[in-house]
Amino acid sequence: METEGGNGVKSLKGVVGQICQICGDKVGTTASGELFVACDVCGFPVCRPCYEYERKDGNQCCPQCKTRYKRFKGSPAVHGDLEEDLPAIDGNNELNFSSGSHGDLQSTTQRLLGWHRTTGSLGDDIEGPSYNKEVPLSRVAYLTNGREASGEFSAASPDRFSMGSHGVGGVKSNPAREYGSSGLGNIAWKERVDGWKRQDKNIVPMSTVEGPSEDKGGDIDANTDILMDDTSLNDEARQPLSRKVSISSSRINPYRMVIVLRLIILGVFFHYRITNPVTNAYALWLLSVICEIWFAISWILDQFPKWTPVNRETYLDRLAIRYDREGEPSQLAAVDIFVSTVDPLKEPPLVTANTVLSILAVDYPVDKVSCYVSDDGASLLTFEALSETAEFSKKWVPFCKKYCIEPRAPEFYFSQKIDYLKGKVETSFVKDRRSMKREYEEFKVRINALVAKAQKIPEEGWIMQDGTPWPGNNTRDHPGMIQIFLGHSGGTEGEASELPRLVYISREKRPGFQHHKKAGAMNALVRVSAVLTNGPFLLNLDCDHYINNSMALREAMCFLMDPNLGKYVCYVQFPQRFDGIDKNDRYANRNTVFFDINLRGLDGIQGPVYVGTGCVFNRTALYGYEPPHKPKSKKAQVLSSCFGRKKNRSSKSSKKGSEKKSIKEMDPTVPIYNLDDIEEGIEGAGFDEEKSLLMSRMDLEKRFGQSSVFVESTLWENGGVPSYMDPDNLLKEAIHVISCGYEDKTDWGSEIGWIYGSVTEDILTGFKMHARGWRSIYCMPKRPAFKGSAPINLSDRLNQVLRWALGSVEILFSRHCPIWYGYGGRLKWLERFAYVNTTIYPITSIPLLIYCTLPAVCLLTGKFIIPQITNLASIWFISLFCLIFATGILEMRWSGVGIDEWWRNEQFWVIGGVSAHLFAVFQGLLKVLAGIDTNFTVTSKASDEEGDFSELYMFKWTTLLVPPTTLLIINILGMVAGISSAINSGYQSVGPLFGKLFFALWVVLHLYPFLKGLMGRQNRTPTIVVVWSILLASIFSLLWVRIDPFIRPVTGPDVQQCGINC
Repeated sequence: METEGGNGVKSLKGVVGQICQICGDKVGTTASGELFVACDVCGFPVCRPCYEYERKDGNQCCPQCKTRYKRFKGSPAVHGDLEEDLPAIDGNNELNFSSGSHGDLQSTTQRLLGWHRTTGSLGDDIEGPSYNKEVPLSRVAYLTNGREASGEFSAASPDRFSMGSHGVGGVKSNPAREYGSSGLGNIAWKERVDGWKRQDKNIVPMSTVEGPSEDKGGDIDANTDILMDDTSLNDEARQPLSRKVSISSSRINPYRMVIVLRLIILGVFFHYRITNPVTNAYALWLLSVICEIWFAISWILDQFPKWTPVNRETYLDRLAIRYDREGEPSQLAAVDIFVSTVDPLKEPPLVTANTVLSILAVDYPVDKVSCYVSDDGASLLTFEALSETAEFSKKWVPFCKKYCIEPRAPEFYFSQKIDYLKGKVETSFVKDRRSMKREYEEFKVRINALVAKAQKIPEEGWIMQDGTPWPGNNTRDHPGMIQIFLGHSGGTEGEASELPRLVYISREKRPGFQHHKKAGAMNALVRVSAVLTNGPFLLNLDCDHYINNSMALREAMCFLMDPNLGKYVCYVQFPQRFDGIDKNDRYANRNTVFFDINLRGLDGIQGPVYVGTGCVFNRTALYGYEPPHKPKSKKAQVLSSCFGRKKNRSSKSSKKGSEKKSIKEMDPTVPIYNLDDIEEGIEGAGFDEEKSLLMSRMDLEKRFGQSSVFVESTLWENGGVPSYMDPDNLLKEAIHVISCGYEDKTDWGSEIGWIYGSVTEDILTGFKMHARGWRSIYCMPKRPAFKGSAPINLSDRLNQVLRWALGSVEILFSRHCPIWYGYGGRLKWLERFAYVNTTIYPITSIPLLIYCTLPAVCLLTGKFIIPQITNLASIWFISLFCLIFATGILEMRWSGVGIDEWWRNEQFWVIGGVSAHLFAVFQGLLKVLAGIDTNFTVTSKASDEEGDFSELYMFKWTTLLVPPTTLLIINILGMVAGISSAINSGYQSVGPLFGKLFFALWVVLHLYPFLKGLMGRQNRTPTIVVVWSILLASIFSLLWVRIDPFIRPVTGPDVQQCGINC
């Protein structure tokens, strides 16, 4: 055949050769001598065996252009073949597997191959098209020193929408040879063909893996609710790194039925309560009805986000096969790990050291892990303790990896009361363990010596070992400090080269600047890590939360590096687990109901809320960018996959501009940090290209701050630091980005990073990400990923709850309140319900306090909030109580939470509600109305080393103890008064007394753990609590006797009716 110009057609040999790009064998020819062409659209070279395999067991489509393979004559029919496929193929197109000469191809094939060609002739290198990249970034060049940032993607991360590796200049590669690339011949194809050739019977067939259903519109995999085109399902989607497992219908369906039934009965209950007022106790009745309506609203907001709970499974073996093959360089993504600390006296250095040691010993490639320790108190004690930790890690980390021990925090490893020889076969283990335990005990003594020395501060301030004054002697006025202990430019060669990087950071602080407490420290860590290592993923841990499962990072990567799911995930949240809590968990420190029920419910919607620690972030999401938009239709997805990169630029720009304009018009409060904005700059406004790029850079610096190195790093999604950057210059830039004035007039804290405006910055930060359309993942591995400490003392626990509640109240009165913020975004309604519940729950303390006071009032006055009920009404009341208990029982059934844990949660909900939550509401109102700020109190992280739970019985005075104690006293007094009155009144008053006593007993039982906490180990209540409580109870009783609204004043007889002798 001839081309349109009349010239003969060049053979494909001049284009891509005769090698199959999947298995590496020769492509072969047809019976007519022509080169076999599996795809008549793009001509991607595939041999006949790979073609047959792909049609039978694969996706039945071309790996390059995703066009469905047509059926050749002689090929067996497969499901989905069209009737017209067979006649459309030339009957002579049979294969000859010899290596003979090849015939010419049709001119149409040659023309179709030209659409994805780069520069040069047909014989030049061909760069494969990049599919599904949401935004081309080739024009965001020359941000630093005139060097161009690469737009290529590495195998360490799936296709996303921002910059890739840190190569310099335009990178051209042979996609057929780079199996890790996102284009042609990727690693998944190589794995498929290798497995097919081996015919390994031990490998589970890919068809048996639970995957997407073609009949349901192309659900991308079982992990996500995002719809994509079926033709994009490649081998990686058929072998997902994780799987979403729904709760069995036998457990979840009865639970849902009870919720619906309870909602119906609740409506009947309120109809009866509102239509049957108590005339002789109208005020009490009205208060009770208002409280009950609020409780019902609160229950709905809390209950319905738990409608679709899910579990998740991860496949670490598949992750290793895909990204971490033995004998090959690891392609796992780099992770920067943040540890934050403030006060070394409340957060002991030994606790922080154990956390750092567990990080350094994590089961992850050494060159992919960097640990950043933020010392917001600029303490020399923390600095020297970290130096000692770095030295000890050179012995501890090799020991952990040699014997695969768990956990890898030495304090908790050596304190385990288990058979540590179980599963150990190395004869040297006992000797090495004994030696390492001795080394750790010596390390503890050195840390204790540092702590003892730090108790008394010298008048002239601390002096470092080299004789220079410690820069942080004034904790409120000091420069920024960075010290690299391990890794590049730190430590010694040899030993240190096998350890992850360890960096000490203390950001600059000056008077007159707002530093934003923990949120500001975390944002400083984000910037300095971007300059020094720039890992695409971040893990943040409190200083007392050590890594309990050395595979935790790999667990998170099963979601974040999943090619289908990962690009939509903003963070992976792990549950918090705690050590050192008493067996009965008196004050619900484990929070099991929240972590095992509520967050699993949210994972079935848009993902769990961020809880402040144990969370692996996608750095791109923290930078305020939006996730890729869900494809609208299958047809559009196919077209965009094949021809999206070659559309007319003007039409593309106008379409994107109109879309962005419409989105921003919907809700101006939701930032559209689309990388399209960066690429286009101010194109179309009459400026030339150079000015457009300059304005684009100015826009980036306005968002991220005046650091060209950091701004450039935000465009590299796959992380890494440019090789041309000098380490000394990087350190100078790192010091610059942690200066106290760096965030001025930028979007830090408002749209980027951790969000300011609340002491619970975690809730606010997660909410902003979900409002942009990101989803989060809840990962619950069998072995807890992280463990920490919790305050077991009653006063410390109440102060912790007070801080959380105060943060929620601050969000409630801010512009970021989920009741009115972000309706133009992509936040799902049930997810919004959950966020609304997290912000208004402190308000429940007011009706709860009133409701807990009503039983005592009813017993003292003889009145009641419910009129005398009929038999039918009693059935509705009993049904409602039964459904309340049934809801809790079925929740425990599907979640696995024990009844004791559920009951402890119910008790502390009342204890915290009438104390900490109540104070939080008033403090929040004072802050909003009068501008009176409250001090941030760091929760004590001291561990219970002696194991006798002495902290549990220690009494610490706080005003939070007064309201619950007062409620206990007046309800107990009311019960005594009610029983005495019933005895004096006779048998007929026992019936009405029963309801009142049940009501009061409900309050006392919920406050029982609080009562035990007041008694302490010696069962003795502190005098000051007794005095205050009796005083308040007496005042309340006297006022009630003096002003009784339910007794009419007696004015004497009516003389006109009765006469003078009445």
